[in-house]
Amino acid sequence: MTSVLIIEDEVNLSRILARVLEEEGFQALVEYRGDSGLETALASAPDAVVLDLSLPGMDGLRVCRELRARGLRMPVIMLTARDAVPDRVRGLDHGADDYLVKPFAIEELIARLRAHLRRAGEPNERLVVADLVLEPSARRVRRGGRELSLTAQEFDLLEFLMRHRGQVMSRQRILDHVWGYEAMPVSNIVDIYIHYLRDKVDNSNKAKLIKTVRSVGYVLRT
Repeated sequence: MTSVLIIEDEVNLSRILARVLEEEGFQALVEYRGDSGLETALASAPDAVVLDLSLPGMDGLRVCRELRARGLRMPVIMLTARDAVPDRVRGLDHGADDYLVKPFAIEELIARLRAHLRRAGEPNERLVVADLVLEPSARRVRRGGRELSLTAQEFDLLEFLMRHRGQVMSRQRILDHVWGYEAMPVSNIVDIYIHYLRDKVDNSNKAKLIKTVRSVGYVLRT
């Protein structure tokens, strides 16, 4: 049964959503706080998450960012009373797949959930930059046909750079998305892991893909 985690502090709304989802054939899980919702998501890995933006314990943006930092790729639909464009953009930038402004029609939420779940069930795409190929579902990386052995953190860092190919990523943004808000790594952890990746991805190839933008961060491009 397809599971949907609802993280929403409005008790009545949470109960209505859970009831309707179960009537539609979903298994509904409910949490009322951001921190406990994150723990449940990490423990149960639901098929989708319905996430309120304003939550006690931890706001929805931080919950979503941490889910993505931990490698969870399930669809996340964010709920909020804020309808300003910058708020919607922030939610999407933090890893949300969709955005609904309260009040909303529950039928629309169900339709969007089904659409995102259909797309999530399609074969996972390959990320390709030049002769570098990364397969997210299989967690495999090849360069010029040669398979590379990466640690979990190196893989997540490379995937993040490849998903943002051509875009300069600051050290802070890399830190937030790959290590997450809870991490307290050494100050130069991003530079250390970029060095590790270059050893495996670039050093045996004439074409260098991982480039430094001085005083800003890093970019992956041909």
